[in-house]
Amino acid sequence: MKDRITTPDAKILEMLNAMCPATLMETLNIRYTAVGERSLSCQMIVGDNMMRPGGILHGGATMALIETVGSSASCLFMDPEKEIVLGIDVSSNHISTGHKGDVLTATATAIHIGRTTQLWDVEVVNQNGRLISKGKVTNIVMPSQVIKPNK
Repeated sequence: MKDRITTPDAKILEMLNAMCPATLMETLNIRYTAVGERSLSCQMIVGDNMMRPGGILHGGATMALIETVGSSASCLFMDPEKEIVLGIDVSSNHISTGHKGDVLTATATAIHIGRTTQLWDVEVVNQNGRLISKGKVTNIVMPSQVIKPNK
């Protein structure tokens, strides 16, 4: 198992939130809120741009929240100067509906932290603690030179 980075928790949250501008995380207003020894949490306030017909939260927005926190949690166990994290499998069961204005908290908890693969359990709850979705995220950690930026 890889060791967790030794960066202070407040600095980790600051660094993660600094990466959000001009990304899907900014579009969905996702903010990282808590970091633990083997966990990471973020919040998303359900807005008009996340709704499906019928006035309930679109499952795709919930899946984006799940993948965001699950993939970002892997950053706690990698060297950002040398490695990159890629999600290779994301799954979820939507248990309850979300509604406009709900504050959703997604928490990823490590199931497996291997040398190259990581598995994260993710729970999404609303501001009342009601379970909205339960997911899993599998990531691969690769040397950063494997991914070449588009020109």
